[in-house]
Amino acid sequence: IAIEEGLRFAIREGGRTVGAGVVTKILG
Repeated sequence: IAIEEGLRFAIREGGRTVGAGVVTKILG
């Protein structure tokens, strides 16, 4: 569930946030 939220948030923010979302996904 957390992964989906992170990806959805990253996509909503934009390209730069996608990188942060991936990092959060790995750490989370």
